[in-house]
Amino acid sequence: MQIKNNGYLSIEQLTDQYLSGAQKSENTRVTREGLSFQDVLQQKTLQEAGSLKFSKHALGRLTDRRIELSPNQLERLNEGAQRAGQKGIKDSLVIVDELAFIVNVPNQTVVTAMDSTETNNNVFTNINGAVIM
Repeated sequence: MQIKNNGYLSIEQLTDQYLSGAQKSENTRVTREGLSFQDVLQQKTLQEAGSLKFSKHALGRLTDRRIELSPNQLERLNEGAQRAGQKGIKDSLVIVDELAFIVNVPNQTVVTAMDSTETNNNVFTNINGAVIM
């Protein structure tokens, strides 16, 4: 039952207004690219801290594997990518402490990231150089 033209909303209208609003706000937590707010924040923080960008895939790996880079590690990762570029390496493995990163040097983009538990078979493909920091 709806009450019309008296300024009051029916229960159905209130339910639709408040419940659909909650669902909309829930959906806005994920961007068009499928990234959560936390992923976007982490990407922006990492980009501001250094010259390297992190791909969507790399951000997902960092989140899934609960890898958090310290400012010192990020600085060393940037330095490793710069060294790889100086040697003409296009796709480089950069090892920082117990973390391994595949970096596309011309694009200055970290393609993927893994920790020591993920590198147990020690096989890395599609690289043409490595830098150990």
